[in-house]
Amino acid sequence: MVSRATLFLQPGGDTIQITKTAQYINKVKGISVDIKTVSDKIDYINYDLIHLFNICRPSDLLGIINKSKLPYVISTIFVDFSEVEKNHFQKSRVFLSKLFSLDQMEYMKAVGRFLKNQEIITDYKYFIIGHKKSVKRIIKSAKLLLPNSESEYNRLYKCYGLKQKYHVIPNGIDTTVFKYVNSNNSKYKKFENSILCVGQITPVKNHLNLIQALNGTKYNVYIIGSPTLNATYYYNKCLEIASDNIHFISKLKQEELSVIYSKAKVHVLASWFETTGLVSLEASYLGCNIVITNKGDQMEYFQDNAFYCDPKDINSIRLAVDRAYSAKSNIKLKEKILSEYNWDVTAQKTIKAYEEVLKIS
Repeated sequence: MVSRATLFLQPGGDTIQITKTAQYINKVKGISVDIKTVSDKIDYINYDLIHLFNICRPSDLLGIINKSKLPYVISTIFVDFSEVEKNHFQKSRVFLSKLFSLDQMEYMKAVGRFLKNQEIITDYKYFIIGHKKSVKRIIKSAKLLLPNSESEYNRLYKCYGLKQKYHVIPNGIDTTVFKYVNSNNSKYKKFENSILCVGQITPVKNHLNLIQALNGTKYNVYIIGSPTLNATYYYNKCLEIASDNIHFISKLKQEELSVIYSKAKVHVLASWFETTGLVSLEASYLGCNIVITNKGDQMEYFQDNAFYCDPKDINSIRLAVDRAYSAKSNIKLKEKILSEYNWDVTAQKTIKAYEEVLKIS
């Protein structure tokens, strides 16, 4: 399994997806999975198949494909950044989004990260052919696409116009880690009946609008996470506008999050876009009612078991939180997650995809 250079330096949802999928696949006799980043030296002779992640980052993937000469599948994790660019807190980015296409914007970001020595570009052909052609090349040559939902595949097809074989591989939670904990430890008491927002602090997650929606309300709000490498200025803006009922905590271990989820009332993910929203799965499994964005693929996972908000509308966010806070905990959703969205299911479906590819390669 191969993904971005910063996979562990700046962990995100993809980090959890990769590590948990590998962990559960490696429990199966006769299969061995290693996790690498694009900056690692890889002896490809030891492998039969490459599993790539994040099609939004073709500058990471092209070199791996060319060097390995192996068949590959790709977990697309296809995020649409258009909403965050059109509604960016920096006016210069809004202006640029009107001048350039989304693929051109992603190309500029990749080159910018390279010039700042933040990340590498694995194949210099990326500079020549650009972002869109690179993504299309990766789609065409893949043996299978592994989106997290039907909705994700449909968006990818609509954007790039290429049909490809695919299997939906759902994300999940680790029920051995995320289990109800009724802790009497005094340090967790403050989280009782609170509002949570867990995840990286970045403009995509729309923390600024969430803070404005809940500033000065009756709720104790805890934003748990650290800013990404290029989001320090955004994080400082969040700190600047937050009132006294908004609290910030740096990232925590999953075991601690289990306790906090168990005590909280609502989890909010009012992002400009989400594919799965792993934290929404975790929080709802442990009894939180969830408020989620109406942008992206989450409807396929949560259907009518969530409270939806328009990330652009502060009143919509606040109203969704009010409704979620007043509602009873959703037992039906917990049962659905237990049966359909766990890493055992993810691992078994991924193994079937591997077997299909290796039979025909």
